[in-house]
Amino acid sequence: MKISLNWLSDYIETGLGADRIAEILSDLGFPCEGIELLDDDVVIDVEITSNRGDCLGYIGIARELAAATGKKLKMSDIELDELDKDAAEFVSVEIGEPDLCGRYTARIIDGVKVAQSPDWLRKRLEAVGVRSVNNVVDATNYAMMETGQPPHAFDYAKINDSKIIVRKARAGERLTSIDGTQCDLNTDMLVIADSQVPVGIAGVMGGLDTEVGETTATILLEDAHFDPVSIRTTSRVLTLPSEAAFRFERNVDIEMVDWASKRTAQLITQFAGGKAAKGVVDIYPKKLEKKDVTLRLSRLNKLLGIDILCEEALRILSALNFKPQSRDDLIICSVPSWRSDVYREVDLIEEVARVYGYSKVPTERKIKIEVVPVDTRQKLIESLGTYLNGCGFYETINVDFIDNSVAELFSKDDVKEHLAVKDVSRKSANLLRQTLIGSLLGVLKTNLNAGNMPCKIFEIANTFVPNHEQGDGLRKKRMEQRFFSFEPNNEQGDKLPIQKTKLALVCDSDFRDMRGVIEGLIRNIDREAQIDFTPAELIWAQTGAKIFVNSQTIGTAGIISKALKDKYDFKDILPCAVELEYEQLSALQSGAIEVKPLPRYPAIQRDLSIIVDDNIRWADIIKAVNNKATVELEDVQFVGIYQGKGIPSGKKSVTFSLRYRDEDGTLTHQRVDGFETDIVESLTKSVGAVLRTA
Repeated sequence: MKISLNWLSDYIETGLGADRIAEILSDLGFPCEGIELLDDDVVIDVEITSNRGDCLGYIGIARELAAATGKKLKMSDIELDELDKDAAEFVSVEIGEPDLCGRYTARIIDGVKVAQSPDWLRKRLEAVGVRSVNNVVDATNYAMMETGQPPHAFDYAKINDSKIIVRKARAGERLTSIDGTQCDLNTDMLVIADSQVPVGIAGVMGGLDTEVGETTATILLEDAHFDPVSIRTTSRVLTLPSEAAFRFERNVDIEMVDWASKRTAQLITQFAGGKAAKGVVDIYPKKLEKKDVTLRLSRLNKLLGIDILCEEALRILSALNFKPQSRDDLIICSVPSWRSDVYREVDLIEEVARVYGYSKVPTERKIKIEVVPVDTRQKLIESLGTYLNGCGFYETINVDFIDNSVAELFSKDDVKEHLAVKDVSRKSANLLRQTLIGSLLGVLKTNLNAGNMPCKIFEIANTFVPNHEQGDGLRKKRMEQRFFSFEPNNEQGDKLPIQKTKLALVCDSDFRDMRGVIEGLIRNIDREAQIDFTPAELIWAQTGAKIFVNSQTIGTAGIISKALKDKYDFKDILPCAVELEYEQLSALQSGAIEVKPLPRYPAIQRDLSIIVDDNIRWADIIKAVNNKATVELEDVQFVGIYQGKGIPSGKKSVTFSLRYRDEDGTLTHQRVDGFETDIVESLTKSVGAVLRTA
């Protein structure tokens, strides 16, 4: 923002030069981009951060300088020469979208004479990069630069039925803006309309048909508050930037809208003559609630690393209009309406620090760095990642949001059970995910399209699963702290989801490979863990299983369903996926590692191929083997399945390997033959197995 020192002096007398003012503003968080010397003025160009829309006007800048220098802020006295007729007799206002337009004011100024502006006014505007148009438009631009609140002047005679309606555009509506741009409006855009057609794009630009011109005699003056996201979205879609949109995007002070409107009306009558109708049409559907934030002095000093006295903190906060009240270690502040960026204790700490002066924070020639050991959680995450990297998996990081179509494929409940953000910029994907698998399948699809195959990926992240118990006030508070804006889709908004950390894996390879990875991963944490995969119906899998570790459910695994395969257009691959509960993994504790001597005697390994019914599970086969296993049976390994020539329909051939070893001597093949005979008998009896001999 460009600041004319001549203009600034109307609001504060600092007695300081341009360089010193630029230095103070830089210390306050508004770095100087340059200083321009004009014939009789100096212009400072400062950067205003996106959260400080209140400083996009001279009053906001003067307010900051007053807090830093102790000088007094000067505000203009407003007196209007008024008509006998009330504004409500001239115009009516209706807000059809109160969520997008929080307040709308309309004033009428009658008897204006549109002409060229005075030289001093044109010079001030041109010094800060604003083109002079005429005395009415220049008055609105002057008011915008002064207050930070963008007004707009309509030619009242061109408003059909003297009615203003703030609504969304209708399909097919068009408008020509005052800069001549042909705007095709969509139904997400907020417009200012009369009883028939749009006359302006809310917060962005007015329409050419209602522009103030030489024949204009009566002005309808708009001052309003619009939703920042809506304005930003509309401005970007239409490629229609404006000074007004720039300010509305950064939020204007809803409480000061009427004052700004009155000030603008004063400037119009000053420059263009005429009189204002009595009062104002002010539609304010939902009043701004008072916002209090507390600051602990102990926290202030600990965070900054210096001691700031209570009196000094109170002085600074008072100068910034926070109206602080001290109670022991607490300072309770009432946040002024123009400071929408302050809502936490740390925000108040920043306010105190920047006015107190970062230069006062002591520095030392040496710094001390304390090495903190990795906590248990981080250590386990690193261990899991290292193991999975060794298995060929790559870690991914995805956003926490999914769209409705994906959520429906993973949820038995209505998608309304999901937590959703209100932000219109996430209309197509605004649901917080309850599972990580959908996001990973999206990553797999991207890699498939790019030809990066084979592809094995994993993610460790939070999910938000439904809470079917009564809402918990503490959980709700935490969710409010985590998200600026949220909206439970369900009708019972107090039942917020439970935040759970999960580990999910997706790959395009065989499910048996995935099972081996999971078993190895778990045994990497607990060497003695008993792992079982039990068949289960999963909404997202055509073949699914629950994973049990030491008889406790730890996750699910499966081959994705046809619906998911079609959703992600997987034509030549059939991905499998696993999702594990991180907390359950972290609860696994290995005992002391036992060291065993290397075997002294050789092992004998035998392969068996059996023919069983197609529905016989590997778990059934293992159970039958273990029923007759002796201490000499050291290991059982799955080898493969065959179905084809030589195998009857409805049957399958399962091949597995048995390894025998005797710790007290060398095994003979005759002994192993006996062991094997017993195992084959158990298989025949338990699963109806027939030994395959060819």
